[in-house]
Amino acid sequence: MQSFIHVPKDHPFPIQNLPYGVFTHHNEAERHVGVAIGDWILDLTQCENLGLLPKFGEGHLFQEGWLNPLMGQPPFVWSALRKHTMKLLSINEPILRDNVVLRDQVLVPQQAVNLHLGVRIGDYTDFYASIHHASNVGKIFRDKDHPLFLNWKHMPIGYHGRTSSIRESGTPLYRPKGQSQNPVTGAIEFGPCVQLDFELELGVYIGFGNELGEAISVNEAAHYIFGFTLLNDWSARDIQRFEYQPLGPFLGKNFATFVSPWVVPMEALEPFIAFFPKQAGLAGYLDQELLPKWDVSLEVYLQPKNEPDPILISQTNTKELYWTFDQMIAHHTINGCNLRPGDLLASGTISGESSGSYGSMLELSWGGKFPIPVGAEVRTWLQDGDRLTLRAFAQGDVFRIGFGDVVGTILPPK
Repeated sequence: MQSFIHVPKDHPFPIQNLPYGVFTHHNEAERHVGVAIGDWILDLTQCENLGLLPKFGEGHLFQEGWLNPLMGQPPFVWSALRKHTMKLLSINEPILRDNVVLRDQVLVPQQAVNLHLGVRIGDYTDFYASIHHASNVGKIFRDKDHPLFLNWKHMPIGYHGRTSSIRESGTPLYRPKGQSQNPVTGAIEFGPCVQLDFELELGVYIGFGNELGEAISVNEAAHYIFGFTLLNDWSARDIQRFEYQPLGPFLGKNFATFVSPWVVPMEALEPFIAFFPKQAGLAGYLDQELLPKWDVSLEVYLQPKNEPDPILISQTNTKELYWTFDQMIAHHTINGCNLRPGDLLASGTISGESSGSYGSMLELSWGGKFPIPVGAEVRTWLQDGDRLTLRAFAQGDVFRIGFGDVVGTILPPK
């Protein structure tokens, strides 16, 4: 399919993608819902106002300035809306193609808007689903010969995070403060984090949810996924290391999580599903005959403030995840926990097998022991002024599905 809007071959937002987002026009406060097409946004709020969209269910879906009303609809509504939106943008459809006045009302240049976090996130769960990452962490801190805890291959391990500090790409990131233990003297110290890190992750937004007390089957779990986002779970390693026993992450994690402002629909990634052999010896509620994993390339760029250009420091792929999102959802709900529209589930750090494919500074510098080159400088941990960019895309023969960059610049502590 081709749009009447010109989209270069490797542009992240072709008509096959159409990720959802929320934006405001410069100097205006009203939030609009839209989909990205090339360097433009089709304003769904305005399309709804002008009667260009079919009516789905009761009321309007795009007048609140959030994606949640759409996310709470059944999957057939998501699919029908996507088909209709693709038709509006198709090169064969004259409604917008041949009507300049109407086009100017509903198509907005991306450079003319501000993008915002588009989902009202109710709950956030961060998993630990990459076996290479979990193994590396175990080797760095515990036992190089037995790096995984006994439970790791029996269930997707996760923890509940903080939603209030989840922000869109580009939000100012101030170096956090907290307590840590001096590695040399053993003294307990309070001050700015000195081991600031990133975590390269993929997230899924839940669409319609389940009732409290009802589990979601692993074979039905994919139907509950509305879409995907790229995610950076910033981490203060020195604070985290001192505080996490016995209850797990707290101040070392809850100060910031950044996501892409765009939400890639589930259907846009269906051509990029790869199937892998199942794990052995699982409890029945986690057992899948073949493991569906998305073939999404991931890249991390670091730009010190004195470097003119971003420098690639890591490349990996979501196929490296050991646990699938279907299994994460099934495990999350097996005890009757209810998921709701807008809940965010993250994969945890995604790392490959080789050192150039690690998804955190913790692994890239092996706990700070081996600084990595970044242009003319070296890094063990992130420094003030560093600009970090995460990028993700699924590459097809004739089009690319992009997620939108997740960017953050480290600022001194307040």
